[in-house]
Amino acid sequence: MAFSRISAAALDRAMELLGPGEAAEMAIRQAAWVARCVGRGNSAPLGTEDLTALAHFLRTRELARGELLFDGGEAPDGVWIVQRGRVELSVGRGRKRSVVHVLQPGDVDGDIQHLLELPLPYTAHALDDATALFLSAEDFEKLLAQRQAITRRWLSSVAERLAASQHRVLGLLGRSLPEQVAQLLLDESVDGRVLLPQRTLAAMVGVQRPSLNKVLKDFERKGLIAVGYAAIDVLAADELQKVVDPR
Repeated sequence: MAFSRISAAALDRAMELLGPGEAAEMAIRQAAWVARCVGRGNSAPLGTEDLTALAHFLRTRELARGELLFDGGEAPDGVWIVQRGRVELSVGRGRKRSVVHVLQPGDVDGDIQHLLELPLPYTAHALDDATALFLSAEDFEKLLAQRQAITRRWLSSVAERLAASQHRVLGLLGRSLPEQVAQLLLDESVDGRVLLPQRTLAAMVGVQRPSLNKVLKDFERKGLIAVGYAAIDVLAADELQKVVDPR
């Protein structure tokens, strides 16, 4: 997702259109960052007016750890883009609770449900202190109706996310728990670290924490990972991949 497709001249011109001041400059830079998160710049480069429109509608929300972002079963009131921190998506409560995904910086949610007029299938809470950018449903519709380049770029983002979700589901079908855990660690690792608590990892594979712990201890004994406080270091990604695909 090439930032180079948004030229410095376009950024400068967009700032001029929004007016002087740090707030306007921050809004444009947030819009440029969002443009990197939704779609491929090569197929749909954004111009000055696209950036200006996006910057005009974006709103920022600061979230404390554990704070609710949106509730499952409700119609989405807009589109969220995680800028800082992580947001946990879960279904069910208590022992029946399952984590379906963890949104990382740059991840987008709410747009697919809005476009299909579906309720949100999961509840979102901040895993740690986080910042999210928000487009209201009304503003999102205006952007798609008025800015063709943004529409093309956003639709490519939707397609990529749906393809990734399908690939992940198919990759877990019929796999043993060690294979599922190995795949999860590979998927969730950033720079060789998985910064998710074990209760969340257990919920993501749909098992109780003792079952997950048994698998993690086996991986650690084999030198594949190192389990620390609220973090897991992936020491041998190639060997974990062999657990996933032993052929």
